[in-house]
Amino acid sequence: MSVSKRMVGGILGGVLFLSAFGAYAFAGQQMAGEAKISIEQARSTVLRVYPGKITDQELEKEKGGSGLRYSFVIRNGHVSHEVGIDALTGAILENSLEGDHAD
Repeated sequence: MSVSKRMVGGILGGVLFLSAFGAYAFAGQQMAGEAKISIEQARSTVLRVYPGKITDQELEKEKGGSGLRYSFVIRNGHVSHEVGIDALTGAILENSLEGDHAD
């Protein structure tokens, strides 16, 4: 097998491997088809609400709003906030200090 065929095979194999394992890049991604707001839109919103670094993110079913929400933990310095965004409307459902009783 020539070097170029091996290279193409390796690249294709790598793409398939990454796409298979990147399928669930965040917890709850399997419910993303039910959401009207993408995780990218939700990330943008939460970083406007509370600037910092997103350290955790998930899509979950939880009471409040439509019942489907993106939850983010955002760290800014030594403080972490949990911000929840309704996955159907984009409304902010939660903006609180992350504590010992976190979801």
